Amino acid sequence: MARRPSTASVARRTIVTPVLLSVLLVIFALAAWAAGSRPFNQTVIDIFLQVIFVVGLYTFIGNSGVISFGHVAFACLGGYVAAWTTIKPMMKSSAMPGLPDWLMQMEIPFWAAAIAGAGFAAFWALVFGAVLMRLSGIAASIATFAMLAMVNSIYSNWDSVTAATSSVVGIPIVRTVWPYLVAAVLSVFAAWAFSISRHGLALRAARDEPTAAAASGVDIPRVRLVAFVLSGAIMGAGGALYAHSIGLVTPDTFYLGLTFTTLSMLVVGGMGSLSGAVIGVLILSSLIQILRWLEAGVAIGESSFALPGGVQEIALGVVMILILMFRPAGIMGNSEWTGRLPRFAKPGAPGPDNRSQPTGDQT
Repeated sequence: MARRPSTASVARRTIVTPVLLSVLLVIFALAAWAAGSRPFNQTVIDIFLQVIFVVGLYTFIGNSGVISFGHVAFACLGGYVAAWTTIKPMMKSSAMPGLPDWLMQMEIPFWAAAIAGAGFAAFWALVFGAVLMRLSGIAASIATFAMLAMVNSIYSNWDSVTAATSSVVGIPIVRTVWPYLVAAVLSVFAAWAFSISRHGLALRAARDEPTAAAASGVDIPRVRLVAFVLSGAIMGAGGALYAHSIGLVTPDTFYLGLTFTTLSMLVVGGMGSLSGAVIGVLILSSLIQILRWLEAGVAIGESSFALPGGVQEIALGVVMILILMFRPAGIMGNSEWTGRLPRFAKPGAPGPDNRSQPTGDQT
């Protein structure tokens, strides 16, 4: 019987993937710094935030195989933690008078708010996940959407604590790109570390062969819960940083629009691949920015050309349909980027043996 490789040996073989993805993100950050353009700087910040969100989704969906429509709820929780802990006390007393005194007087740095947002979201992921992770398939997916709707409903009606549907303003805005880069890189390494861990290996075994995994002693609800909590923490930190990138939060900011966008990016890149999660963000973010530019209007001689509003959503839908038709596993499929171009085999075609590769075929 072949000896199971140790986590350290697996880490040595696969660490090139998060390192290369981090280098790619650093290149984007350096481009924003060199350009010195405030709009381009904000665009790169938005890309890093999307990376955090999509990597958070991948941590659960990619390893468990369970589609979650509710993870943006954890971003909402983290975003409001940023509002509760960083806005000036005087502004909080007028917008959110129902906050407890200790929270009303609290004013912490944005990075501490991101950590607090991650912790708060992880706690509620543990609470929700203790029930939801016992479900499977479409039942689990619908339950996660119910969780999203419930959080949105509570935050949209809790006037004294969340200001209901009104915008909560006064969150200190952080315009520099470097904190968002650090957060994106940390999320990539956190997802990679989980994927090569004992829980990550067990969860993917349960994803691929649930009956065999359960017969081998894998506690499927437990390993799903671990991934659910970690992904919730990543989403919570991303939500807090998102709030600091725009200076305000509303419940609808973290609802269906962001859910559709992040899931689209994960599907396009490849749900079974960390590389796909990051590359899907970079591709679709670039497409979205181009469409935004065209929607705003482009001068052509003495006239201007502008696309009608809503083209972004239509384009995302078209891209998703094309990907699902011609490459259902996404651009990267189940492969990880190791510096070479991925092999685009036909769907269903036999590929290399990946039993020794815990994070997918290494290309």
